[in-house]
Amino acid sequence: MAAPQRIVIENCSIATVDAQDTEHATGHLVIADNRIESLGAGKAPEGLENVVRRIDATGHLVTPGLVNTHHHFYQWITRGLATDHNLFDWLVALYPTWARIDEPMVRAAAQGSLAMMARGGVTTAMDHHYVHPKGSGDLSGAIIGAARDMGVRFTLARGSMDRSEKDGGLPPDFAVETLEDALAGTEETVRQHHDASFDAMTQVAVAPCSPFSISTELLRQGAELARRLGVRMHTHGSETVEEEKFCHELFGMGPTDYFESTGWLGEDVWMAHCVHMNDSDIAAFARTKTGVAHCPSSNARLAAGIARVPDMLAAGIPVGLGVDGTASNESGELHTELRNALLINRLGAHREAALNARQALRLGTYGGAQVLGRAAEIGSLEPGKLADLVLWKLDTLAHASIADPVTALVFGAAAPVTASFVDGRQIVEHGRLLTVDEDAVARSTRDEARRLARIAGQD
Repeated sequence: MAAPQRIVIENCSIATVDAQDTEHATGHLVIADNRIESLGAGKAPEGLENVVRRIDATGHLVTPGLVNTHHHFYQWITRGLATDHNLFDWLVALYPTWARIDEPMVRAAAQGSLAMMARGGVTTAMDHHYVHPKGSGDLSGAIIGAARDMGVRFTLARGSMDRSEKDGGLPPDFAVETLEDALAGTEETVRQHHDASFDAMTQVAVAPCSPFSISTELLRQGAELARRLGVRMHTHGSETVEEEKFCHELFGMGPTDYFESTGWLGEDVWMAHCVHMNDSDIAAFARTKTGVAHCPSSNARLAAGIARVPDMLAAGIPVGLGVDGTASNESGELHTELRNALLINRLGAHREAALNARQALRLGTYGGAQVLGRAAEIGSLEPGKLADLVLWKLDTLAHASIADPVTALVFGAAAPVTASFVDGRQIVEHGRLLTVDEDAVARSTRDEARRLARIAGQD
């Protein structure tokens, strides 16, 4: 076996986000191939062999790479629409446009979404894609291909919808799949693309969309399919008061009880949003170890409310951060969600005690890894874990006068990314992507957004 090639990073602050929240004011980190070999205070050990690169990271904070736990990439080409709507009205306004997407559009939108996140410190992304119009091409393959080209670690949550307007749902009739097609398409995607290995770059989850766009049978059979295949499960839950009302009217119970009745609570499940959770709901999530993707900017954009994140964390619920689709979070960035999560939760009942800087960083790193079922591999800087990490530049005007680097990262302006590594491979340098041409991606997304607008009759 060939000796590992090493990259040595020195003279940096380090926030490991390990179980003890270990930090080093001035430390080092050694990457050996795609793993973290060692880290600690001071300089790296002398005599390391096969050092192919040394990085003087003076003025930087090194953290685990950010982990995004909820997104809809295709929405990159419908940003800036329906900007003054609540969730249900927003969905009704946009579903007719989304139902006209095709493979080139989805690939371009995935590239745009991934590029924006990766250049801002995301090393593990996910996409919940649930719109599969007939004849639209291989949408799952297009999304996975875009993630592979970008060089990020990736989970595709293969979504589906089978409850349309004629069945009392929100999507138009031509925007949904049949129950049989949804299940068959999901199983094929898992079998073709899911990698269960420790250092997997691509994984797949089973992900029917939401209670108001899927049948009870799709939920039940989707859960059975996921557990038979040994993959995780994802959906939207308890996002708005309108959803709460919908579930009570249609199913005679709230969203959490409905999900539990269909097999959709468990340590292999994570839900997006979970804004309207009562004490009983939180207890059920804690008892079953069901995870939550907290999307503070999207929740605010759609006036959904403030999720009870401090109460969830106190109950032991795994919580990560999500961008959500860029039609409800036009920035498309996750690193700004660290700050937004902290600030928005302080508007809730716990006020200034809701979250602190280190809790916010944990949400965006280790919390996200927990939610995606990958906490043994990523989410913290520890020997043996995969080398997914970010160097944040904190010695410029925007941050230099803030003494504590974690406070600077979370409370301060969006910090520049000097370098981002995924699986030991550098994908960002001085805020620019190394794996794709950003300008070409921008042109492609603009062109596909215009083509979709023409097809949907918006121009």
